[in-house]
Amino acid sequence: MLVRLHHPYLLLVLTTLFWSGNMVIGRAIRDQVPPLSLAFWRWAIALALVLPLALPHLRAQWSLLRRNWKSVVLLGLLGVGGYNTLAYIGLQYTPATNAVLLNSFIPIATITLSWLFLKKRLRAIEWGGVLLSFTGVTIIVCRGDPDTLAGLSLNIGDLWMLGAVFTWALYTIGLQWRPVGVDAMLLLAAFTCVGLLALAPGYAWEVAQGRTISVSASSLAGIAYTGVFPGFLGYVFYNRAVGEVGASKASLFIHLMPVFGTILSAIFLAEIPQSYHYLGIALIFAGIYLTTASPRAKRS
Repeated sequence: MLVRLHHPYLLLVLTTLFWSGNMVIGRAIRDQVPPLSLAFWRWAIALALVLPLALPHLRAQWSLLRRNWKSVVLLGLLGVGGYNTLAYIGLQYTPATNAVLLNSFIPIATITLSWLFLKKRLRAIEWGGVLLSFTGVTIIVCRGDPDTLAGLSLNIGDLWMLGAVFTWALYTIGLQWRPVGVDAMLLLAAFTCVGLLALAPGYAWEVAQGRTISVSASSLAGIAYTGVFPGFLGYVFYNRAVGEVGASKASLFIHLMPVFGTILSAIFLAEIPQSYHYLGIALIFAGIYLTTASPRAKRS
């Protein structure tokens, strides 16, 4: 079982499951928890969880961290301080439909940036898998009705989400420059410290504006979830998987978010999946299979 849990594709599936819940909760508690407060406390919880695992390695690997401080700072700003903060701000203004659809551009943005900066290219069959998977996402988000897509309009929240998309794409391809030889938990702790330092002034400003957390069981549970699952476990799993399968293939699993949204709605909200759900899910899995099971993927 432990060996299976280390499989990169399983780690990516679990990460996407955690992040699907993150989007739902971020939207659900937006009136109780301001966006910068949610981002700050999410990462404070994640840091509390990772520190006991990171500190035993600090003395031996401090010189490596210090020598590679530029990449640590950059990745901490992008992955911890940037993506989720921008997404939480976006969720204050845009409906979940827009957020999920825009978030699904992450694989395309990642592949494009990998081509621009790293000169990495996908084969035609792999591009076909990406586009097929994105088509499946669009079918689910639009509920099988093309007119729904035509009726979507961009707002300020969508611009924040687009900023989040490109921030995450940059973080994903930037992981290849993370310091070699630094323990994964220590590296995540370093990223988190950088992100919290960047978030602290914004969080203080938000509190000074009178936007404070409305303390309740639901708001505290929501914050705890974002810290433990999408924050701590999600980043541990994602960082490890990207190191094994590469940025382009790892980012494609973002397309599983509407799949998990459909499943979670059926389980917890008794919402019966419709035919367009099944069609979209089939296309998403077909697209992921084409990209991850290509001859080049098998050779690697």
